[in-house]
Amino acid sequence: MGAKLKVAGWVVVGALAGGLTTMQLQATARSNPVNQLPLEELQQLAEVFNVVKTSYVDPVDEKKLIRDAIGGMVSGLDPHSQYLEGKNFTEFRESVSGKFVGVGIEIGMEDGLVKVVSPIEGSPAFKAGIKSGDLITKIDDTAVRGLTMDQAVKRMRGDRDTKVILTIFRKSETRTFPVTITRSEINVQSVSAKMIEPGYGWVRVRQFQEPTVIDFVRKVNDLYAQDPNLKGLVLDLRNDPGGLLDAAVAISAAFLPQGVTVVSMNGQIPQSRAEFKAVQRDYSRRSGFDPLKGLPDAVKTVPVVVLVNEGSASASEIVAGALQDHKRATIMGAQTFGKGSVQTEIRQLPVANTSVKITTARYYTPSGKSIQARGIVPDVMLDETAEGNVFAALRMREADLDKHLNSGQGPEVKDAAREKAREEQRKKLEEEAAKSAASPKPLPEFGSAEDFQLAQALNRLKGKPVLVSKSAVERKPEASTTN
Repeated sequence: MGAKLKVAGWVVVGALAGGLTTMQLQATARSNPVNQLPLEELQQLAEVFNVVKTSYVDPVDEKKLIRDAIGGMVSGLDPHSQYLEGKNFTEFRESVSGKFVGVGIEIGMEDGLVKVVSPIEGSPAFKAGIKSGDLITKIDDTAVRGLTMDQAVKRMRGDRDTKVILTIFRKSETRTFPVTITRSEINVQSVSAKMIEPGYGWVRVRQFQEPTVIDFVRKVNDLYAQDPNLKGLVLDLRNDPGGLLDAAVAISAAFLPQGVTVVSMNGQIPQSRAEFKAVQRDYSRRSGFDPLKGLPDAVKTVPVVVLVNEGSASASEIVAGALQDHKRATIMGAQTFGKGSVQTEIRQLPVANTSVKITTARYYTPSGKSIQARGIVPDVMLDETAEGNVFAALRMREADLDKHLNSGQGPEVKDAAREKAREEQRKKLEEEAAKSAASPKPLPEFGSAEDFQLAQALNRLKGKPVLVSKSAVERKPEASTTN
């Protein structure tokens, strides 16, 4: 059982990568005349409500029953539609805005402990002296070992100006010590960048949020300030779960010729039938100014490699698909998650702090392909490490989710071989973990000197040989469970 839990922990990133492509439209819920409502079914709903209210073993909250009914109606549509209220509403707004209240660290897991990947510059954790590589062993009085990453994150977050005590083990100093941190509002850094070596830059987009485009422009300008004659750029979208549609269009437009199509979408309501091009009006509708105006002209022509993997979903797939179809970049890595649907947040609800995030359209790459339940197939397939793939077979993707939409483009066949491969790999890792009494070795940090895929991307930009995967093949489209 312990081995199973250890292995499951490494599947989280892929399993959560369903992601979002969220449109912030002022969409209006269309109201049907009363005579068009299914009265017989509504009467049945009222009867069931009354039975539960009067006959359940304990008294029930009527309002909660109604909220649960609404939630069930929406969540029954597909994996990405959701009724948002309370904590779910707050967390969704935070994910879009790039702001939350917490201590300000990017984290991973190592040997059952929370590992600090990086403190966010200027955050309470940064000011308190937390360093990359620190291991958090306790959060207040709760031991971290045994918690999931999500549980650890929730314990570190809280209300503004409240305190949390983190117990830190610092390997380099072989000591453990407590740090008291006062929570505050954190502005997430969704973009990071650095020079890999002279002439070659690396830009990583973690998620497409409201500040992402501004951050991207600033980071790219920093790279060109270091070297105005960049020979190549790696755009890293691995494990990027998606985010705002206009941010994805903007990042695509940064590299593409003016006016070409980035993505199109089609759905039932008029607002969901549109084509988005590499023009200002299509990626800066809310701000009114062009955030890409300050980019150097060389960005339009610099050779680009885009790195993707099974965790690249939704908005990140839009960017990869646009640059691939226009032959503007070489896509390298693994076949992506396959989330080709758009969600619209509809806020015109009578109860405060509630909204409905509902799937309103499928989106299509410039060549007209739907990647729903399929994904983007890289131009060059890469393994995760020089030794091969460790966790790739375990990662969930869109076609593995219950009630997922089909692509809308032709028949799809269930890939039983993928299910078998996932189960075999899971058992293998569990057996290895049981024998060694340790968690599987984590993959190197993206952007580090040990990052095998980044090294191959750099080789591609230099015209050197690339260690192409010998085992990876294009995954077959899989059938929807409902459509």
